[in-house]
Amino acid sequence: MRLVFALTFGALMLQAAATAAQELPPPAEPFKLGTFAIRGTPTVGIVLRDSLVVELDAANAALELDPAYPRVPMPEDMLDLIGRYEYGLKRRLYEIVDDLAADGALGADSRPEYLHDADDLRTLPPIMYPGKIMNAAVNFYTHVNETGTPEEIAEARRQRRENRGVPYLFLKPSRGAVIGHGEPVVIPYGRDRTDWEVELATVIGRTAKYVSAEDAQDYIFGYMISLDISDRGGRPPGGAPFDIDWFVGKGHDTFAPMGPWIVPKEFYGDPMQKLRQTLSVDGEQMQEARAGDMIHSLYELIEYASSIITLFPGDVINNGTSGGVGMGTAVRGEQRFLQPGERIVATIDGIGTLEIPVVAEEAPPPATGARLPPVSTYRD
Repeated sequence: MRLVFALTFGALMLQAAATAAQELPPPAEPFKLGTFAIRGTPTVGIVLRDSLVVELDAANAALELDPAYPRVPMPEDMLDLIGRYEYGLKRRLYEIVDDLAADGALGADSRPEYLHDADDLRTLPPIMYPGKIMNAAVNFYTHVNETGTPEEIAEARRQRRENRGVPYLFLKPSRGAVIGHGEPVVIPYGRDRTDWEVELATVIGRTAKYVSAEDAQDYIFGYMISLDISDRGGRPPGGAPFDIDWFVGKGHDTFAPMGPWIVPKEFYGDPMQKLRQTLSVDGEQMQEARAGDMIHSLYELIEYASSIITLFPGDVINNGTSGGVGMGTAVRGEQRFLQPGERIVATIDGIGTLEIPVVAEEAPPPATGARLPPVSTYRD
């Protein structure tokens, strides 16, 4: 009974939100949303022109000094904002942006105290922290069998086109793995096969269960950049009889950079029509991909994920990555993995750029021996 009520209530709220969205005119300027360290506290901000950050709480308090604007409680964090966006917060954010534009504050020398230069703030992960991070494995044709011969690659991709099947999703840790723009990826001690993957992160905006691909756009809040950092060193032989260890490969600290901010979907458009994502390491471009290379669309990923588990506001689904990863040999003719001191620069057109330095982990203290050993002890 509770489930029936929840689904019915959710459907009614979805219909009400859709009606409200149709009646809401666009703001004076498009915006993005992020989380920033302001006076030492994680603070939600509106990002304008990729260079200005509006401190949301303070801007709203200033707006509400005008009796024409009713009081609207501000969100505690980005997760709260996402869950309430279509139920009153969206309108208030539009009003704040319109007010700043009307007052000429965005280009004025004398700015309100709640308007900051983005370069003066530390950019944190936009969502602290997603309840679930789901990644699509091998969801770009150019990423199919990157280590094979040209003939093997062509044959593997042909077979995949003829038999797409359903997506393959895996879960990635959230808190501990998620870091923001400018924070370092840490190569785990003794590991020497740390790899990169740039992906479009789709942020869920509404509770979703058994959502069809045709309706999936209605459940999206927005988009950001994500990196799926991977440890290709594998696990030592022996023990559990499994060839692949996804926890070792994907679950280390700092292995889920996200950011630099979220673009609400109304300001981005359809990713399946415009997506272009690139990644470089120390100035050398490694990856470039467009939506046409994807095996399963974003909407098919949402359909598949929501058929297995309920998706909640703030959950993240990453679209997979293209050819050009470090373990592949198809692009550069040899494998190449991340080294301490390098810098990853990932860009998605229309969203922004996520820059992540790479550092090495210091040797941990002696332990029981259960720690993952260096790759060199069991691999050539």
